[in-house]
Amino acid sequence: MAFSERKMPGICSVFLLVVLFAHSCHGFYLPGSYMHTYSTSDTIVAKVNSLTSIETELPFSYYSLPYCKPLDGIKKSAENLGELLMGDQIDNSPYRFKMNVNESLYVCTTSPLNEHEVKLLKQRTHDLYQVNMILDNLPVMRIAKQNGVSIQWTGFPVGFTPPNSNDDYIINHLKFKVLVHEYEGSGVQIIGTGEEGMGVISEADKKKASGYEIVGFEVTPCSVKYDPEVMTKLHMYDSISPVNCPLELDKSQIIRERERISFTYEVEFVKSDIRWPSRWDAYLKMEGARVHWFSILNSLMVITFLAGIVFVIFLRTVRRDLTRYEELDKEAQAQMNEELSGWKLVVGDVFREPDCAKLLCVMIGDGVQITGMAAVTIVFAAFGFMSPASRGMLLTGMIILYLFLGIAAGYAAVRLWRTLKGTSEGWRSVSWSVACFFPGIVFVILTVLNFILWGSKSTGAIPISLYFVLLSLWFCISVPLTLVGGFLGTRAEAIQYPVRTNQIPREIPARKYPSWLLVLGAGTLPFGTLFIELFFILSSIWLGRFYYVFGFLLIVLLLLIIVCAEVSVVLTYMHLCVEDWRWWWKAFFASGSVALYVFLYSINYLVFDLQSLSGPVSAILYLGYSMIMAIAIMLSTGTIGFITSFYFVHHLFSSVKID
Repeated sequence: MAFSERKMPGICSVFLLVVLFAHSCHGFYLPGSYMHTYSTSDTIVAKVNSLTSIETELPFSYYSLPYCKPLDGIKKSAENLGELLMGDQIDNSPYRFKMNVNESLYVCTTSPLNEHEVKLLKQRTHDLYQVNMILDNLPVMRIAKQNGVSIQWTGFPVGFTPPNSNDDYIINHLKFKVLVHEYEGSGVQIIGTGEEGMGVISEADKKKASGYEIVGFEVTPCSVKYDPEVMTKLHMYDSISPVNCPLELDKSQIIRERERISFTYEVEFVKSDIRWPSRWDAYLKMEGARVHWFSILNSLMVITFLAGIVFVIFLRTVRRDLTRYEELDKEAQAQMNEELSGWKLVVGDVFREPDCAKLLCVMIGDGVQITGMAAVTIVFAAFGFMSPASRGMLLTGMIILYLFLGIAAGYAAVRLWRTLKGTSEGWRSVSWSVACFFPGIVFVILTVLNFILWGSKSTGAIPISLYFVLLSLWFCISVPLTLVGGFLGTRAEAIQYPVRTNQIPREIPARKYPSWLLVLGAGTLPFGTLFIELFFILSSIWLGRFYYVFGFLLIVLLLLIIVCAEVSVVLTYMHLCVEDWRWWWKAFFASGSVALYVFLYSINYLVFDLQSLSGPVSAILYLGYSMIMAIAIMLSTGTIGFITSFYFVHHLFSSVKID
């Protein structure tokens, strides 16, 4: 009680400071969301990202096609690690706007198209490639109507092919609508890191900060046939007459050799009531909320069912058997041991060293690292720290977390190694293996995929310079930290077994069916908690949709951890009951086998949901990335199941009296 009284003033002081700080900051925006205000007639330049397609999944540079280039040349934007790995290539563009000035402008006219350019434009059109533009960190949105329903898309197509036609037409006129909100600098304090760097807008700067915020960026694309003789007399940013879209095909710009294509655009600024903090809501509209809740309820039912089984095992079976066993004297216990069957008979073998003990330690270490990375990332994302305005931040954060969690991986692996071997000898080899096992697998798969992307001249290929950066991060941060973790593991107290292990292993009774069937079947239960959310995640990755329901994902992660733990405990107990003391690997794969179902579901998604995906290159890329995901899930879920089963078995046999 005295301890609580001493602590209370400190807690109250901290709470009071937090309240005072919150009061002094009338508004607070998270990193990556620095607000930019513009005055009337301020110049704003749109940027262009890589061309993307849900048919090929191969991104290409915007300027790989014969588009107009800026007057001052192409300049690449600074990109973070995540953006580079995702294949983003953000460049400046010739599309220039002036705040609150509605204009119709000419950009340029191309040289006569040659055979290669025509072939490339037609190929990109048939593969449904989208042009992705960015204004004030907002991706351009296209609103299309299908069967009377408005559908939102990010980006606009390179071109289109009319039904029952062999001709292709290019999108060469863009009607932009920029939504702006008037900002009066009402004492909002903004702290964040955006593209402009660190910025703070305080009370003293509110007059300076007054202006307009960009809260929406929409486009209506269309194809217009211009007379090249007339258009070539114009200069970039000369005014032209507005265009009414869409136009008849005979007034649209066809793609064929010797054609000269003129590019133009219009911009209209519209005042909006949308406030700057809410400008991403249009992109992040959560669809299928009921489906997410159904997934969670389904998982809760599975958990309740498994919890009931675990409850029966612990309270009815184990406790009853232990009570009866402990009430007997030693002679009666010896007599009872001869008559009993089940888990009590393997008391001298249950902690016998498993086959491939080093591999098990390495996989557990990597599993701890991956689980920690996933948990911390999802928690931060669920609380809004991973802003969608910061492209690539999620992937960058995951990589940094993975690197620094190497210390936890080394510690877990070496401590398990000491427990199994009874000595620290060989801990360096274990630590090195942990540092190289999963990253090595990922490196090999990514290298193979990268050669394929290089062959396709895609921007999705990792540059050689980035390869050296990743290798440097691996060997200069991850490996040393894993070795430090391993060293700490040698200093930690080894887990002591509650019973001694016999010198001669006990014979395992023959079974009617192989035990691996039960292990594989156990993976269906964790998969049942995961597969609905997996659909949304795959759709966000491969269909270009925003995934921002991290609150649901956090709940699903917690449910998955509980299900994996329960499944592994139940299966371990079942194996011990049939006198099978080789539970180590079975406990790992009981929950880790969910990865098999995840990979099979990924193939199912490829066949039935990604029917538009064309070509063997795209399929190989998809399967390669799916393989990396499945291996990571196996290591993570297997580790959760193994650790839970280990402590279950340790607790179970620590209650048994044995000489």
